[in-house]
Amino acid sequence: MILRFPRALWQNRELWWRLTEREVLGRYRGSLLGVAWSFLNPLAMLAVYTFVFSQVFKARWGALEEAGPLGFAVNLFAGLIVFNLFAECLNRAPGLVLANPNYVKKVIFPLDILAGVAVGGAGFHALTSLAVLVIFELMAFHSLPITFLWLPLVWLPLVLGCLALTWLLAALGVFLRDIGQLVGVVVSMLMFLSPIFFPVSALPLRWQPLLALNPLAQVIEQTRQVAVAGQSPGVGYLIGGTLLAGLACELSYRSFQKAKRAFADVM
Repeated sequence: MILRFPRALWQNRELWWRLTEREVLGRYRGSLLGVAWSFLNPLAMLAVYTFVFSQVFKARWGALEEAGPLGFAVNLFAGLIVFNLFAECLNRAPGLVLANPNYVKKVIFPLDILAGVAVGGAGFHALTSLAVLVIFELMAFHSLPITFLWLPLVWLPLVLGCLALTWLLAALGVFLRDIGQLVGVVVSMLMFLSPIFFPVSALPLRWQPLLALNPLAQVIEQTRQVAVAGQSPGVGYLIGGTLLAGLACELSYRSFQKAKRAFADVM
């Protein structure tokens, strides 16, 4: 199978960059602190989650006991960054085309780029959160593991998966308006069914294989492995995850291309 989506994104890379830039800056336009909110929001949520789970519920993270609440915060936040990237893409996806009716009527506008813009905007916020994670990790452990350099490859299946789901849900959202409500419920459930606030090892053995079926669990665990634990990522995850996510992207892109012919009639 010849992959079409990389070529489509590359041909419209300048448009993607401009729209993504407008998306990021437009979110904070008119606010006093501007883009600084992209750092303040994760800091505030990190403080709240860390206090609740490490002090109120007395949750602990095994080998990182000596680092105290700060070590707990680093592990929690590493998982939260992955989930927030995924959640932001999915929550926006069903209304992506519906929110841009003017683009639908323009025959020359590449509608498929909207999914890339959504993922790009979410990716920007993930990178700002990653900068916060680096600061907290330096405070907790006084160094960064060299395996941190594996992170782009670890996140590649995540980004491709988000892009695939965004194309799919954006197309479905035009025809089935209830998709947005359903996605909101599913995302809320996944937040607590993913190993964000706990390691997979904290679960009873009989439940661990079930949690492993959650693709987010794999990304979160691999992220912690390279960014916090200083271990190399799983080769099977890197190869298998990237291939599956790339295939999902191609199928979703082709489905979106077929579905968009009817967008103008439905809208």
